Amino acid sequence: MAINRTPVLKRCRQLGIDPVVLGYTGKESIRQPKRRRKESEYGMQLREKQKAKFIYGVLEKQFRGYFKRAKSMQGVTGENLMTILESRLDNVVFRLGFARTRKEARQTVTHGHITVNGRRVDIPSFRVRPGDLVAVHPKAKELLVIKSALVSNERVEVPAWLEVDVEKLQGSVLSLPTRDQIDLDIREQLIVELYSK
Repeated sequence: MAINRTPVLKRCRQLGIDPVVLGYTGKESIRQPKRRRKESEYGMQLREKQKAKFIYGVLEKQFRGYFKRAKSMQGVTGENLMTILESRLDNVVFRLGFARTRKEARQTVTHGHITVNGRRVDIPSFRVRPGDLVAVHPKAKELLVIKSALVSNERVEVPAWLEVDVEKLQGSVLSLPTRDQIDLDIREQLIVELYSK
């Protein structure tokens, strides 16, 4: 399996992403790097695709599959793509506050510490649906990683499409997110234009 080993802060600086988006709250904000020449249309499209792939931790083959699925769905392709990416289990675990970063959420899911509707799921790309109950496995409730994530995410606001119960360490998916509920600075229309060539 391919693994992206690029240092997180270096990649954030290259793409102009604030590390807070990824959950790294202790890091200073990164200013947009100065460009020496005007960026081409293709360059802007590629940058937006790389930004989305990096934020959600998805590699090219899987991202292309998500785009094909979004294109076949009804509605706007770019918004469908963002909804698909946002409804991944590792992202939902991060949004619920059970992990400090998306990478940590991915590892938590992979190690089998998360259940969906009472069944253990260890696939980070598992897509949640409205009505699903995402919870920390009973054996994992005492893990230091999850406890420290809950303490550090106390002030983080849970999106409106999710509902969390911190006492029971579980959350429910109220609905699939709409584009205005996704707070990321990604211009998904440029990604659609890139793949439509």
